[in-house]
Amino acid sequence: MERHLHIFLLVVGLRNSINNMLFSIIIPVKSINDYVRETVPYIQALTGHEWELFIIPNNVEENEWPKDERISIIDSGRVGPADKRDLGAQKASGNILVFLDDDSYPDINFLKIANNYFLDSEIIAIGGPAITPKDDSFWQHVSGAVFLGRLTGGFPERYVPFGPPKEIDDWPTVNLMVRREVFLSVGGFDCNYWPGDDTFLCFKLKKTGKKMMYVPKMVVWHHRRAGFFLHLKQVGSYGLHRGYFARHYPETSFRLKFLVPSALLFFVFVSFFVAFWSQNTFLFWLILLGWLTYILALISALFDSIKHESFLVSLVTLLYLPPTHLYYGFNFMMGFLRKGKLVSKLR
Repeated sequence: MERHLHIFLLVVGLRNSINNMLFSIIIPVKSINDYVRETVPYIQALTGHEWELFIIPNNVEENEWPKDERISIIDSGRVGPADKRDLGAQKASGNILVFLDDDSYPDINFLKIANNYFLDSEIIAIGGPAITPKDDSFWQHVSGAVFLGRLTGGFPERYVPFGPPKEIDDWPTVNLMVRREVFLSVGGFDCNYWPGDDTFLCFKLKKTGKKMMYVPKMVVWHHRRAGFFLHLKQVGSYGLHRGYFARHYPETSFRLKFLVPSALLFFVFVSFFVAFWSQNTFLFWLILLGWLTYILALISALFDSIKHESFLVSLVTLLYLPPTHLYYGFNFMMGFLRKGKLVSKLR
């Protein structure tokens, strides 16, 4: 009888802990924009658990949702997203910090799904996919589809629900939750990297020895870059910071998948040399085999994309992939070879 009473009390305590769990949602932004105005109603529609929202622009701005006491606008000055997120974490009263981008919005069951994972005390952070919204433009869908190919350097699990839940050691802040006490214990982001602030945080979280999990059902919707050059600019920033981290934080960044684009860039230069100046037959056939391998990888990316996007979007994505790989590879080398500290430029 006493044992049953003990179990009953544990269950009641567990339910109370679930009900008392508060999620502090933090969105850094230069200024309140139409994307933020789109996002807020989706947050207000979240079901199952209590939340508070901190929107953090550079300057003092009017709260456009004054009737909702859960929403706060906090000006930060002209600082990077990492500083804004650290500020939000300091102001937060929740035990779970929820990091979103200003151009992303959550699925209605977002918090309910996350809560089930945080019942496990060994899990300190979880991340989920950021899906391209159906009403995004054709070119935004192309930009997102670039990252769906498993053999072309993509991480499809970051862009669509892919595979089962699994442990991770790196995840973007477009859809990342962290226990506040653990976040504060590792010093928060405490960096000027952008992008790369998320990689730096996850590197510190990994050192705690606790679990970070990928949760495919914990979905947000994320608008993509709307043009080729904006896409390349973003990819270049990814490559620069990943190259820098590969040298300084190799535990999570010095990996074959990140090195391949730079190897491809080197391979392209060697190919031109062989084509115009070398008479070595063996080298010629070796280079030809390399190009055939790359073409097969592109075809594989086409089929990976077709699973989630239209055939036309997937086909045009093939035109985006080679310059994406080469530009990423170039910037990765620049980051890897960089002397001194990398300071991201505010945009």
